[in-house]
Amino acid sequence: MASQPPQLTFQVDDPRAGDIVPLIDEFEGYLAELYPESERRPGDAASPLHRPNVTFMTARVDGVPVACGAFADHIDYVEVAKMYVIPTVRGLGLGKQLLEALEQEIRRSGGKLVRLESGTAQTEAQELYEGAGYRRCGNFGTHRATPHSIFMEKSLA
Repeated sequence: MASQPPQLTFQVDDPRAGDIVPLIDEFEGYLAELYPESERRPGDAASPLHRPNVTFMTARVDGVPVACGAFADHIDYVEVAKMYVIPTVRGLGLGKQLLEALEQEIRRSGGKLVRLESGTAQTEAQELYEGAGYRRCGNFGTHRATPHSIFMEKSLA
């Protein structure tokens, strides 16, 4: 009997689901290693994901969540956030595929302008976004400019 190749799926998910909470916690731990406490937002990491204007997605391999991302519809733009790929599957193009899945869902919901904030220590993320057509822009929404923040945007129109 031949073994089946791993099955990769992208889906809208509930960030409070039992198998997703550890992924979000791991992401927050990763950020805590990269940035000083003064640059991070306090509180429950998943709480901003529970708002009605937020869509949370996962990438799953054989049903196990290995990456996540979210977007929030702010009417005049959509903000991509919480993009994370677990270390054991980095380098396989999963981040790019997840970003494409998020953008597809954004287009489906009528979004035309996508913005995001990334940190200066996340060079792989910056390369991913630049390679996907994102360009630097000024701070937006409630984000304040800090020495550790980079703001980017892309038109989907």
